[in-house]
Amino acid sequence: MVGFRLEGLNKTFNGTRAVDALSLEVADGAFLALLGPSGCGKTTVLRLLAGLERPDGGTIAIGDRVVAGPGTFVEPEERGLGMVFQSYALWPHMSVAGNVSFALHGKGLAAADIARRTDEALSLVGLRSRAEARPHQLSGGQRQRVALARSLALRPKLLLLDEPLANLDPALRAGLAAEFRRLHAETRTTFVFVTHDQAEALALATTIAVLDAGRLQQCAAPEDLWRRPASPAVARFIGDGRLLPVDVLGREGDRLRLSWGSRRLLAPGDAPPGPGWLCVRRQGLTVAGAASDGDVLPGTVHGSRFEGGAYLHDVGLGDASMVDVEVGGPVPLGPGAPVGVRVTDGWVIARSP
Repeated sequence: MVGFRLEGLNKTFNGTRAVDALSLEVADGAFLALLGPSGCGKTTVLRLLAGLERPDGGTIAIGDRVVAGPGTFVEPEERGLGMVFQSYALWPHMSVAGNVSFALHGKGLAAADIARRTDEALSLVGLRSRAEARPHQLSGGQRQRVALARSLALRPKLLLLDEPLANLDPALRAGLAAEFRRLHAETRTTFVFVTHDQAEALALATTIAVLDAGRLQQCAAPEDLWRRPASPAVARFIGDGRLLPVDVLGREGDRLRLSWGSRRLLAPGDAPPGPGWLCVRRQGLTVAGAASDGDVLPGTVHGSRFEGGAYLHDVGLGDASMVDVEVGGPVPLGPGAPVGVRVTDGWVIARSP
């Protein structure tokens, strides 16, 4: 069953296209992360889903119901969704239970049903014992849980999360991220999570949609994005990848034969013969000593630093240091030292003319 579907979605602000011909279909019960750099359009997509913005073109459907499109616009309160903001947006004069139950009043529910839903939501987020506390008596992580409980009490079809971990310190972010995973598994509500932090997206989401300049670059499971980026924008953004310009010579089994200057490489990928990009990250590069072997790339060390129990070298590959990469190694290397780099893991995509 479809959780929601976007078709040809467009939105422009002051002549700038924030969302550009975006089409995306997400399964019911998915945990989707909208990921990308600042200004890529991810928050605008969330606001369009919520009904806080009207699209200039295209359609939005939640389940089988079109909520925005030509001649159709369903107001936010009629879309059956919940939303959690960075700012928590809690009433300071109300108790925790009062904040959670507030959205339920006016839904035609009996008082007993409101009390039961409030209690269930607070139990889900582990705050049943703090039901009578005021927001100022809670930590930042607890206030975020109250905001989450308030949305869950509505039993939404979609739960929209607008960078809800951004204002928390690292320890609280890690703990609340674990809570999001648990709650998603228990409720099976479709979560849509906006973030610019790829580590959060990779750790939390079952599906990630990467946006760049308002366009969808790729929508896939976290492992697929990491191992098989579909565009240069995804390759650069996910894992801080680097792109080596190569020529694809043909296929050899399940890998592609590549040339990089006089060097010959084999790597997996999905590109026809011709110009290509070899996407590499430091996890897929090793120091290989002298660059005399045909599959070892020659480089020059710019500097070394100690990080994570090993040395990390900044290396320029090519005669003019055309590409800078990071390579791990067991010993420090001085600036200007020649070094060989072997590619142990990478992915090849086509390079547009």
